[in-house]
Amino acid sequence: MKRFVTILLLVFLYANSFGQYQQDSAFIKSLSDEILVNGKAYDWLHFLTKKIGHRLSGSNGFNKAVEWGKQTMLEAGSTNVYLQSCSIPVWVRGKEMLSIASINKKLINKKINALALGNSNGTGNKFVLGDLVAFKNFDEFYANLNKVKGKIVLFNYPFNQTFVETFNAYGDAGKYRRSAASIVAKNGGVAMLTRSLGGGEDNFAHTGTMVYNDSFPKIPAFALGLKDADDLYLKAATQNVKLSLQSGASFKPDTIGYNVIGELVGTQFPNEIITIGGHLDSWDVGEGAHDDGAGCVQTMEVLRSFTKLGYKPKRTIRFVLFANEENGLRGGNKYAEEAKSKGEKHVFALESDAGGFTPRGFGFTTSASTLQKIQQWLPLLTPYGTSYLKAGGGGADIGPLQKLLGTSLAGLQPDSQRYFDYHHTHNDVFENVNKRELHLGAVNMAALIYLVDKYGL
Repeated sequence: MKRFVTILLLVFLYANSFGQYQQDSAFIKSLSDEILVNGKAYDWLHFLTKKIGHRLSGSNGFNKAVEWGKQTMLEAGSTNVYLQSCSIPVWVRGKEMLSIASINKKLINKKINALALGNSNGTGNKFVLGDLVAFKNFDEFYANLNKVKGKIVLFNYPFNQTFVETFNAYGDAGKYRRSAASIVAKNGGVAMLTRSLGGGEDNFAHTGTMVYNDSFPKIPAFALGLKDADDLYLKAATQNVKLSLQSGASFKPDTIGYNVIGELVGTQFPNEIITIGGHLDSWDVGEGAHDDGAGCVQTMEVLRSFTKLGYKPKRTIRFVLFANEENGLRGGNKYAEEAKSKGEKHVFALESDAGGFTPRGFGFTTSASTLQKIQQWLPLLTPYGTSYLKAGGGGADIGPLQKLLGTSLAGLQPDSQRYFDYHHTHNDVFENVNKRELHLGAVNMAALIYLVDKYGL
């Protein structure tokens, strides 16, 4: 009799869980159908990129994007949309130029495809003229310090093509963009050039943030197109190459920027907050289509699809377009600091900031036990492109939530093979975003948020 009762109980539990699985599968399918058939993300992205354009922090474009984001949140279905102010830096590029002045004392005047690195100091109205020394990496540089003083230094460190996950190559090469200028200045160099952080075959220059060490002179810093970097590196090995450069880069006084926040208030646990978002700012080249217009419109598409289907979340879901991710992270820090000061309970945060490509999976920063629970949902997500739910992931804007509040984080991880062909370049434009891929990313984000909201962590 006891065994019979146990069997009945197991049958009941299985039937109940199977029924629940069917309900979840059906609702996620309805989300997918709504987004893939009626989704607005692609149209929103067209307006953001073509009508507003690039959105560097503190620029007119960013200010216009804030107003657009607020209005679009309302149109997407949030009845509670507000702006969260924060102080943001204002860096301007100004006029810039890099060229080969001469080779072996023969005048050339050949322009090099280059962009000043974000947050770098310029040369004012002056031109810097200097001999070029080129190194593959820091090891070569330190082995030849006697050649650096008074020179313009190039680091031609390429993406490591053995990394299948291109973000690993980006992290590996990123140290040259971030910190090489101060290392060069410490040793007497007058300017720093670095190979752009991309692995393609084009010659687009990539900008991005660099950081000075205040103990050393703040010399100008540029990133070069991949082909031009290779060409200069080879020329410098056997010839005397003299370069001329000018940069109008400078900082203006800080100004006020805004995170744009929309909400769906929870019906059962309104004090438990789930955040989903992307960053509204972009660099001042291209249109910020993949980085991170895609993440912003996917975020609002999740909001739109939930409200369109009449979904009433158990927990409060916040949809956030963050300010100043690219050159300061002021928006993400402000959001977390204010959450902490108010004693808010943030249970989960998801960010999309890896481009609008085909979704592959999600990476999580959370406890092992929580991840194990989340991984049980994989069969519900697999039909829409998610092939893994793994440890390691999140996003720059939501990172402060984990640091200050211990919030579990996740990041959408699309296929990364093309991302660094566009990232931080003039090539990051609307035409390089595929509608189907963009909307599939929103489908997977919506499904994950739904499961977290329904079952908690």
